Amino acid sequence: MLKLTIIDTGCANLSSVKFAFDRLGIQAEISRDLSKIQSADKLLLPGVGTAIAAMKNLHDRQLIDTIQNATQPMLGICLGMQLMTEFSREGDVATLNLMSGKTELLPNTGLPLPHMGWNRVQYQADHPLFHGIEQGSHFYFVHSYAVSPNTHTIATCDYGVSFSAAISNKNFYGVQFHPERSGAAGAKLLRNFVENV
Repeated sequence: MLKLTIIDTGCANLSSVKFAFDRLGIQAEISRDLSKIQSADKLLLPGVGTAIAAMKNLHDRQLIDTIQNATQPMLGICLGMQLMTEFSREGDVATLNLMSGKTELLPNTGLPLPHMGWNRVQYQADHPLFHGIEQGSHFYFVHSYAVSPNTHTIATCDYGVSFSAAISNKNFYGVQFHPERSGAAGAKLLRNFVENV
């Protein structure tokens, strides 16, 4: 049976991610146990809050090396995606450096911050994470910081400016939106992560 582990980052959205897998009939365990994380088939790195607080939690829990050396597929969600880049302007903190890119405050384009609610996502054709999801589907966002589109971007969203809605490098994947709160499209993406990547 597939071992799916949600890394216990000490952030608030862990249980809602677990419930999303429960609804799909997929068993997931929340853990900060290094051996359980290392032996998992797939990993999730959820996060809400500030980058500086999340990095401190990961440091205090001695999780950084384990995450950086993970060889199994890992999906970062929201702040978890931002932590996968090199640096966050939110607290000016070095992050996990799993791929190039920096997290910056969304520019003031006259739209309210945080960017909150449903928005369309355009993804790279044929990417397995988006298999069977209609192009331009709506996903649910809550964030003020974002990663500009770069070589690792596999999906974009527009909120006054274009930003990375999903990124990928080797076995690491990240989504800025909350799939656990994104209805059928979000549920399909979580299932794709388990079955297709």
